[in-house]
Amino acid sequence: MKKSVFLGTLAATALLAGFASAGTLEDVKARGELICGVNTGLVGFAAPDANGNWQGFDVDVCRAVAAAVLGDASKVKYVPTTGETRFTALASGEIDLLSRNTTWTFSRDVELKFTFVGVNYYDGQGFMVKKDLGVTSAKELDGATICIQTGTTTELNLADFFKSNNMSYQPVAIQTNAEGEQQYLAGACDAYTTDASGLAATRAAFADPENHVILPEIISKEPLGPVVRQGDDQWADIVRWTLNALIAAEEYGVTSANVDELAKGTQNPEINRLLGAEGNLGEMLGLDKDWAHRAIKAVGNYGEIFAAHIGESTPIGLARGLNAQWTQGGLMYSPPFR
Repeated sequence: MKKSVFLGTLAATALLAGFASAGTLEDVKARGELICGVNTGLVGFAAPDANGNWQGFDVDVCRAVAAAVLGDASKVKYVPTTGETRFTALASGEIDLLSRNTTWTFSRDVELKFTFVGVNYYDGQGFMVKKDLGVTSAKELDGATICIQTGTTTELNLADFFKSNNMSYQPVAIQTNAEGEQQYLAGACDAYTTDASGLAATRAAFADPENHVILPEIISKEPLGPVVRQGDDQWADIVRWTLNALIAAEEYGVTSANVDELAKGTQNPEINRLLGAEGNLGEMLGLDKDWAHRAIKAVGNYGEIFAAHIGESTPIGLARGLNAQWTQGGLMYSPPFR
């Protein structure tokens, strides 16, 4: 039943996406503001602070694009979206960009007519349980009640995992991470399942994180990244290459602290092209030569963003793992700036 409703939502969203038209760059410039779809609240990734200012790993993608396009990382309007509302918001034009721990899949790319411009976090689905449940493996969850966000790949992966292991479960449907946290802590479900990074972020916000265990199994591939509508290649290129600029900056040692100095020119032609000291890459995007310089100055390089919001020195405590640079054994890799 749930699956058919989910697929129906996909079909409706695909129809909306078919009406998408080019010109997002012009719309954003005319408005003087980037409208960015984010999570309803996931600490470390996208959540408002005590003053209502949005912060996080995914938020910094929005801020970097605003800096590149508008010259000001603060010119962003954040629209909280759920697993079920995010695609309609993007397809209908309510938002310019979706930066909300969203998994790149075949159907979303092809059927929904969206463009995933890259991956900013390589993840996988996991399970969290209370330590006193005494469970040490996801394969011990036969018959468990499990909190699951509707309208997500998580929902489908869960069904696949239990079916392939000949186990049963009782889903407890939730709309947002906050609702999932509330239901899980209240005992409405034995386990909470979502992306492992989301579980770490959720657990870090608990009063007693040490009493909750993230089980070792990772049951899926979840390449998470920013999404735009199909049909506007220029806008897709701008968001794609802004993300690539942050990744490349880390590889080449360009930071928020030294970018001004390096922009004057270096012995490395790649850095010079990236920062506008040589060539005309900005012009090719419909931007000025300093677009990447501004993005890096505003939010830092990819490594700085990771360390600030979700890294090992934060309460979330995520290791780089697959999200390390390719030179360090990870998957983070930008195509050449040339």
